[in-house]
Amino acid sequence: MIRINLLGQVKPKAARRPVDTGAALPVLFIGIGAALGVVVLGFFYYTWQKQLSQETEQIKRLTAEKTTLEATKQQVEAFEKQKAVLLQRVGTIEQLQRDRTGGQELLDMVANTVSRTENLWLVSMNRKGTALSLNGQSASINAVANFITAMKRSGYFQKVEIKESKQDDKNVGVLTYVFEINAEIARPGAAQAAVPAPRAPAPAKKG
Repeated sequence: MIRINLLGQVKPKAARRPVDTGAALPVLFIGIGAALGVVVLGFFYYTWQKQLSQETEQIKRLTAEKTTLEATKQQVEAFEKQKAVLLQRVGTIEQLQRDRTGGQELLDMVANTVSRTENLWLVSMNRKGTALSLNGQSASINAVANFITAMKRSGYFQKVEIKESKQDDKNVGVLTYVFEINAEIARPGAAQAAVPAPRAPAPAKKG
């Protein structure tokens, strides 16, 4: 059935229901928090990755330096060994130079010294390096003392010491003394230094 509004009044519209936003707010906050969390985690991930890359590069650099240092250490050890060998060779050469006095030259030295001492003769002579041991006989103790003095003055010997000097009991018929003397062969050039230089002749006096 059709109804006619004779009064001329407008029929009121139905009121809209208000939207309930209380349930949407938690979802919105959760979304914002998740987005912030992703951003923060991404920042930390990037920072840690960068730090990890730097530490990895530093480890590589330190490893390379360690390898270089080990190689340098090996070279230094090799040089030290070579140095020790060279020092040993130099020491040997210096020792040979100090002991370069030959057998014939040594015999000449001893013979010249003995020839300047009367009533004394040698029985044996032993040499070990620069150490010299002389065994002999003499007609008196004074002859032994004179021989020691002659050895010291010659400049060919140093640290001359008498080890033993006693009367020979085996030779009863003739009074003799046996002796043993230890000395060291002087270095080359010491004999020349020990021999005094000849004095220059005094100027003639004017008459």
